[in-house]
Amino acid sequence: MKGVFPILSTPFDSKDNIVFEDVQSEVNYAVDAGVNGIAIALASEIYKLTDHERYQLLEKVVNYSAGRIKVCMNTTAESTKQCIEYSKKAEDFGADAVMIAPPSFGGVEQNEIKKYFINTAEAIGIPIFMQDVFDTPISPEMAVQLSNEHHNLKYIKVEVAPTIPRFNKLREISHNGAPIPFGGMGGTFMIEEMRRGSVGTMPVCAFPEMFVKVFKLWDEGNREEAEEIFHRYVPLIRTLGQGLGIWNWLPKYILKKRGIFNHFNARQPSLKPDEDQLYEIDRMLERLSF
Repeated sequence: MKGVFPILSTPFDSKDNIVFEDVQSEVNYAVDAGVNGIAIALASEIYKLTDHERYQLLEKVVNYSAGRIKVCMNTTAESTKQCIEYSKKAEDFGADAVMIAPPSFGGVEQNEIKKYFINTAEAIGIPIFMQDVFDTPISPEMAVQLSNEHHNLKYIKVEVAPTIPRFNKLREISHNGAPIPFGGMGGTFMIEEMRRGSVGTMPVCAFPEMFVKVFKLWDEGNREEAEEIFHRYVPLIRTLGQGLGIWNWLPKYILKKRGIFNHFNARQPSLKPDEDQLYEIDRMLERLSF
């Protein structure tokens, strides 16, 4: 797998129900934009979904995708048992890969984290994206060791800043090209990461066509043009990457403005953007001729 794998936003109506009509519209929009895959993960508010909702959402996304692109499902859990169950279910429902971060509660010892990944990898037959995130980082050394120990631990999504040293270290110590590195953090450092071996990126799904165009230009060797296009979008990418829950709202706002979504709601608790924040988003979109 390589290329652009945007993380879907999950649309909710005013009664907090998933709007599957909007999900289908988003999947079709991503496919039409030329993405290589899509994922259901943190930006999808997966941690706010019930187990029934997460399985229902994955099943719908796989059906809507209809084999046109790859589908990745985040199956992170606090216990190995739960992670294995989520991962098996993801495989059963048709996911092409799963994405797993280390457990975040209780400061789990490193050897136990390794067992968590290895035991999950042994329980399924699809590849795993190891997710290297701030609260639960996976060092390049651990990622290489895990990838060498099990073939399903094939990819790593790097999103612990600064990402450049982590990509450099992966390239330095991986003698067989494993794990295969993707960038995260909303695509914020896509250019810098591709220059250091990244084969793909996982931004939000608010404007995937830009990431697709940049990736193709870079892959074809037109790197100056790729950089020029990408850096026009950096202020918007930076704004979408804000924390405190507002990042669940802003991509949906853009999708609604573009006619992809009919609804603009995040699941609580989250910080709803005020009119000033939306005004700034509108100005950026106008400058980009959205």
